[in-house]
Amino acid sequence: MKLDIFLNDMAKVKEFVKMAQSVRQDMILHSGKYAVDAKSIMGVFSLDLSKPLTLEIEFGDETTVVQAREVMNKFLVFEA
Repeated sequence: MKLDIFLNDMAKVKEFVKMAQSVRQDMILHSGKYAVDAKSIMGVFSLDLSKPLTLEIEFGDETTVVQAREVMNKFLVFEA
């Protein structure tokens, strides 16, 4: 599953990483050609945070997808 998220300040990055660490599955953040572990605060801060990022999560069942989406909901980019 891929989600577009926006982490435009330090407080959001800290909160996002804390929430990401509560999800069991591996989570990768993509910014252009760069990809980092979404559970690594240093990795996330190394990305260009002025643009939306793509969060990639690999899941085995639908329940886990719903739980992760609920955790990450506040960071999602919604298109108008």
